[in-house]
Amino acid sequence: MAQFVNAKEALVTEAIDGLLATSGGALVRLDGYPHIKVVCRADWDRSKVALISGGGSGHEPAHAGFVGQGMLTAAVCGEVFASPSVEAVLAGILAVTGESGCLLIVKNYTGDRLNFGLAAERARALGRKVEMVVVDDDVALPDLPQPRGVAGTLFVHKIAGALAEDGADLETVAARARAVVDKVASIGKSLDTCTIPGSPKEDRIPSGKAELGLGIHGEPGVEQVDFAGAEAAMKMVLSKLDGHMPGEGTCVALLNNLGSTTPLEMSVLAHALARAGIADHCIGPAPMMTSLDMHGFSISVLEADDEELAALAAPVPLAAWPGMNAVVRVPVVPIPDGLTPVEPIPSESPRTRATIEHVTDLLIAAEGQLNALDAKSGDGDTGSTLATAARALQGGLDRMPLADLTQLFPALGNELSQTMGGSSGVILAIFFNAAGDASASGQTVHQALREGLRRVSEVGGASVGDRTMIDALAPALDALSDGLTAAAAAARKGADSTASIHRAKAGRAAYVPEENLKGHNDPGAEAVAILFEGLASKLEG
Repeated sequence: MAQFVNAKEALVTEAIDGLLATSGGALVRLDGYPHIKVVCRADWDRSKVALISGGGSGHEPAHAGFVGQGMLTAAVCGEVFASPSVEAVLAGILAVTGESGCLLIVKNYTGDRLNFGLAAERARALGRKVEMVVVDDDVALPDLPQPRGVAGTLFVHKIAGALAEDGADLETVAARARAVVDKVASIGKSLDTCTIPGSPKEDRIPSGKAELGLGIHGEPGVEQVDFAGAEAAMKMVLSKLDGHMPGEGTCVALLNNLGSTTPLEMSVLAHALARAGIADHCIGPAPMMTSLDMHGFSISVLEADDEELAALAAPVPLAAWPGMNAVVRVPVVPIPDGLTPVEPIPSESPRTRATIEHVTDLLIAAEGQLNALDAKSGDGDTGSTLATAARALQGGLDRMPLADLTQLFPALGNELSQTMGGSSGVILAIFFNAAGDASASGQTVHQALREGLRRVSEVGGASVGDRTMIDALAPALDALSDGLTAAAAAARKGADSTASIHRAKAGRAAYVPEENLKGHNDPGAEAVAILFEGLASKLEG
């Protein structure tokens, strides 16, 4: 798998220097490359308790991304998924620890515990005041004697960081950090493993499955389960946290992106979390403790008291920290006057209903075929766009004026403009509204449809030969006076002709290289051909 890296050996140091170069001078590093990789606050004066965390790289923005006012004082970075050395941790301690001492925040992995622990002993021997807290928030393996430390570590960073920033002493900061560790619980779920730079990707999770309780280093989860969408995934994760949920206290949930889950997916997961009703406040969704490019998420929960809530809510000047917000009911305000369409008076026409139902069934059945065709020249969603609109149209037939074409045409246009995404919905809305105007002025159905096509060409700027739906629709309407069979044949000929049009002049295909278009019908034209062929088969067959 290609990645935007140079040499594997320089990956971490180059990434750290990229962070420093774009920090505006807020961060510095110790001069110890490549073995000592320590990122520190540039404004640190050692007068307050220092907070140091770290571990293997690959979890960005943790840990260096949380170095700054109100959170960490320094982050000690190892290679990808490898603990930093004792010397590196000790260098970090000595660089930032003053008379107030420092707190080491360590995730519960053997390498981290040993290296940070020995560095703490050596620092104490040199006269430094050092406390260490170990985070073990992962509940995926309940019988494990030493649970792993995962994204719940961020709660400790933020709460301890706020106390230290306010001037609390080491004993107070360490005691609060340990109290948070005792209350926090986390678990993750993923659809795919991560890709370690320079190594082949492990193909462990089959299609249709998700892995529950996997670690942030790509370790296998506790079980592989069937994947049935975001809501079911969230419910399953929350069920595993059920015994760790707050009782009567305030629940804060941290919704963490494990690496490559898209913002759109994370928002859907946030919706599922909010619907579950377990969280009073939420941090995220955002990538905070990632596992390289893992396609998954984790949830951490904490029963927070008033002091901890205040610490979590305290603003920090760190781009990586998403902040905490209350979970509220979705706010909805009325649509402005003038935008709500006038609802037509419903009327019934069995023949018209049957025709629309047949047309929409054809589009729904062609969803996969049209998506595959669109993938050659676009983003592969033409079939889904048309099928979504078709399903919405089927659901709205009872409120349609089916017996009056002068009202039906604009009603169809309004419906499609609301339910059909992208430019397609607008084009068809123009088409049907223009047809409605023509029909209301006394023109025949055939004439009204031709007027709709003329208006679409005028507004959209496309004509026959531009590799759009018009290449099939125009000849079909020209031949319609000879019957549906003739129109279907003309639509098919027009759609097939688009396979030899290698340079699109309109639509999204206009931005696609010619090589991608050769030999493939335009999906919009193909949809028109499918409709006319289906209508001819049913109505004239």
